[in-house]
Amino acid sequence: MPAFSYKAVDAAGKSSKGVLEAANAGAARRALRERSLLPTSVEMTDRPVGKAKRGIDLSGLFRKRIGARALSTVTRQIATLVSSDIRIEESLRLVAAQADTPAMAGLLLNVRGGIMDGRSFAQALGDHPAAFPEFYRASVAAGEQSGRLPEVLNHLAEFVEHRHRNQQKVQLALLYPALLAVVSVGMMVLLLVYVVPDIVKVFVSRGAELPFLTRALIALSAGFQSYGLVLAGVIALAVIGWRAWVKVPGNRLRFHRFLATTRPVAAFSRKHNAARFAGSLATLVQSMVPLVEALNAAAAVTPNLHVRERARAVAARVREGASLQTGMTEAAIFPSMLVAIVASGESSGRLGPALGRAAGELDRELEQAVSTLVALVEPAVLLMMGGLVLLMVLAILLPIINLNNLVGM
Repeated sequence: MPAFSYKAVDAAGKSSKGVLEAANAGAARRALRERSLLPTSVEMTDRPVGKAKRGIDLSGLFRKRIGARALSTVTRQIATLVSSDIRIEESLRLVAAQADTPAMAGLLLNVRGGIMDGRSFAQALGDHPAAFPEFYRASVAAGEQSGRLPEVLNHLAEFVEHRHRNQQKVQLALLYPALLAVVSVGMMVLLLVYVVPDIVKVFVSRGAELPFLTRALIALSAGFQSYGLVLAGVIALAVIGWRAWVKVPGNRLRFHRFLATTRPVAAFSRKHNAARFAGSLATLVQSMVPLVEALNAAAAVTPNLHVRERARAVAARVREGASLQTGMTEAAIFPSMLVAIVASGESSGRLGPALGRAAGELDRELEQAVSTLVALVEPAVLLMMGGLVLLMVLAILLPIINLNNLVGM
């Protein structure tokens, strides 16, 4: 049954709100009246994707995504309950009852309603793609098929937590350089628009010969005054056009292929995707998920579509009877270190632990590369912004110095 968020008042006029399950909005209102509550608002918390109304539906534009921390917490709670032999639908009900927000509770109850209608857990999650990413649903499907759902859910919780920590680390490290760049650019634009024109009037009234740097600054200032809004509009349209272009599956695949095959970003992109792929595959293999299913689920974890295609090609080769090492070598997209460790793991019969070691090594290399890059960004931004400000100051001071020299003569 779907979930409905409600607002109601009791006989004393005290307002309350929450989430409840009901067959439809009318049934939800009846349930509230049975509790001696007068409903003032009853709305479905989320519409499953497969049940959208005909015509243009813009509701998907306003669906809120679940934060990484909330998704990790909910996943770990469900894993704990399922590990205690509690059925998945009952686990969802219990977690929803303890949810921090009505939106989260409604989402979990909607997933539970899909399961109660006879669908699998992964299929019910598929009704909410904005909340549960593709890799999440693919891993859950593999866990259900193999009967190792609790282990897979625990892995998902750790995976989401790890990704969230890494993102926060990079964002916090880049926050200061980004603020510095924004403030510096803002100050330069204000100088070009409001300060430079007044200074130019002084220079022109004195009939001084202006140096090239000052003339360039004056031309730039005039351009900002005349075409600043046009430039801002062009940039906004370019960003919107780029986002629309990338949303097209074929274009997105081309862009991801460019990232995975073009230097200097190719090495970092391949290593990043290989770490995701190897880490997920290690957990699934150690959870006794069949190798082909584990490969398909791990492929869904990789964010780069080109690498994902090559990983699915590896799964197809393994299904045909080839070894994992052979498939990964033919894919020609994974680091040689990962392929070598896979080969040793297959020969020793300890593929899962070998993949875990490879994933850990790739993660360490990635963290070092990111730390180095972030450490270089801050001084680079300082030097660049400082250089631009210095050029602007020189462009203003040089004519003033020349004027003083003329007066002295």
